[in-house]
Amino acid sequence: MIARLRSLIPRWTSAVPVLAVVLLALTWGRDLPGAVVALATLVLAGAVLAAVHHAEVVAHRVGEPFGSLVLAVAVTIIEVALIVTLMADGGDKTSTLARDTVFAAVMITCNGVVGLSLLVASLRHGTAVFNAEGTGAALATVATLATLSLVLPTFTTSAPGPEFSGVQLTFAALSSLVLYGLFVATQTVRHRDYFLPLTREGQVISVDDHAHAPSSRTALISLALLATALIGVVGLAKGVSSTIESGVEAAGLHHAVVGVIIALMVLLPETIAAVRSARRDRVQTSLNLALGSAMASIGLTIPAVALASVWLSGPLLLGLGATHMVLLALTVVVASLTVVPGRATPLQGGVHLVLFAAYLELAINP
Repeated sequence: MIARLRSLIPRWTSAVPVLAVVLLALTWGRDLPGAVVALATLVLAGAVLAAVHHAEVVAHRVGEPFGSLVLAVAVTIIEVALIVTLMADGGDKTSTLARDTVFAAVMITCNGVVGLSLLVASLRHGTAVFNAEGTGAALATVATLATLSLVLPTFTTSAPGPEFSGVQLTFAALSSLVLYGLFVATQTVRHRDYFLPLTREGQVISVDDHAHAPSSRTALISLALLATALIGVVGLAKGVSSTIESGVEAAGLHHAVVGVIIALMVLLPETIAAVRSARRDRVQTSLNLALGSAMASIGLTIPAVALASVWLSGPLLLGLGATHMVLLALTVVVASLTVVPGRATPLQGGVHLVLFAAYLELAINP
């Protein structure tokens, strides 16, 4: 039965991206009734899962750490596209959407995904083993990007409110691109071994033998289906966005919850991939996914919204409030203490998950 279910995976992951694009063509620019919105939401969720599946296929073909990079970038493209499309129609109401979504992605990845991966790996294998050098470099980049893009706008005085002036926003966008590009070069070329999984004895695992790599033809097909799925995700998200916002308002929740929903929806498949790696004792791959996604979320989203702000009508508020800055600072400190030893127990995983739970509670009840 399990083998039969696995045989169906290639079929639905190939069909759903095409279905998403067809549904997008039929519903584009129209007011959708409730039943169609429900259908579009289901197809949207399926397209996200399919997109990450095909990203994983391509990732498996190119190997680590390129695989984690492919998956992180694919997920971030979805996130950026959702943010820009929602901001294009939202006006002043969505002025904080980029900030809320990026911060949500950082908290989900650095606390939720990291904590869950460490907990699963340590409970299953005794301790979670990873490369402190590579993980520390990734964490330092995430902390710098988050501070430059999300903390400094609260304290600058060139523009009113927690936002950058035009020059400051340009600097933040360029700095984000430079840091992200420098990290990618470090991860994939100069110090690639720092981001490969380790054995219990601390030896680098350069070849992952859990499954045969797909052929070049299969990888190219997955790449095409990945692009198709991304188009479907972006278009359908724009169609159901008003329903999401209306639901949040009807529930009496803060508008920042919209950003949390977007980040949770986009990062859920990646969380599953990270947990799978943790179960196979490939914790470094899990951390590459988590911190790489946080980094890509900031390093690609900020430049994208900075460029989009040229034609967007509303303001772009990026600065975090005091409560979120405390959570970010605590996350960086705790993550640093987690990374330094190069191994973790269930305690470290639990601490990160409690921080993630605190973030969710404060998002719902600020």
